[in-house]
Amino acid sequence: MIDTHTHLYMTDSFPDGGISAVCRAVEAGVDTMVLPGVDIESVDPILRLHEATPGHTAVALGLHPTEVEADWRSELNEILNQGADVDLVAIGETGVDLHWDAGNLIHQMDAFGEQIQYALEHQLPVIVHSRDAVDQTVEIVSKFEALPPMVFHSFTSGLEDMRRLLEAAPDAFVGINGVVTFKNAAPLAEAVKELDMDKLVVETDAPFLAPVPHRGKTNESAYIPHIVAKIAELKGRTPEEIAAITTANALRLYPSLTKICKG
Repeated sequence: MIDTHTHLYMTDSFPDGGISAVCRAVEAGVDTMVLPGVDIESVDPILRLHEATPGHTAVALGLHPTEVEADWRSELNEILNQGADVDLVAIGETGVDLHWDAGNLIHQMDAFGEQIQYALEHQLPVIVHSRDAVDQTVEIVSKFEALPPMVFHSFTSGLEDMRRLLEAAPDAFVGINGVVTFKNAAPLAEAVKELDMDKLVVETDAPFLAPVPHRGKTNESAYIPHIVAKIAELKGRTPEEIAAITTANALRLYPSLTKICKG
């Protein structure tokens, strides 16, 4: 199995930099974990964890929308410069987030568009964060005549939002995390039931949004099997089938994983 989005490098949640969490994930059958960046401060811990676990982790770098400020361009350039010698599997995470503060919306949208353009020029996928911002995400994505491969990560909304995002980016993937296991996630469950199997990938977004039976605790990549089991229930398939399908999809989303991750 592949965790397509996890922040195991966050030392506030993983004091050893995520090494033991990677080991627990591998023991649970999660062979590969993609580590997305959020800002310049996240670059070093991501690279340290990847250097310690090169067969099981892969690196993505980008500027998260909640970290975008007026001087976002200089920070983004520094992030990308630090990643110049790294075998990146994607750009991100990037996107738009209106959950906390809409005051920097213009900067968020500009930074999002810039990172899509960079991904196009460097033939990399994009990890898209779109919390409470489907309208704005669709607006930016729709401006491009061609799009890089992308994933709408941590999708926790309903059927209509999913349809709108996939209409704007028909070839995109949708990342489903532990929220799908929550009792109050009926709209998400409905969306997952309709989602084409070839667009489905799984993620934890650790250390956030731990699935049942670990809800409320620190999330980690070892919990991917709980997410897979719930999706299997919703899809009327076996967990083994969902694991195989989502792994194959993750390798299509991140084709360079086949070169980087050999575990």
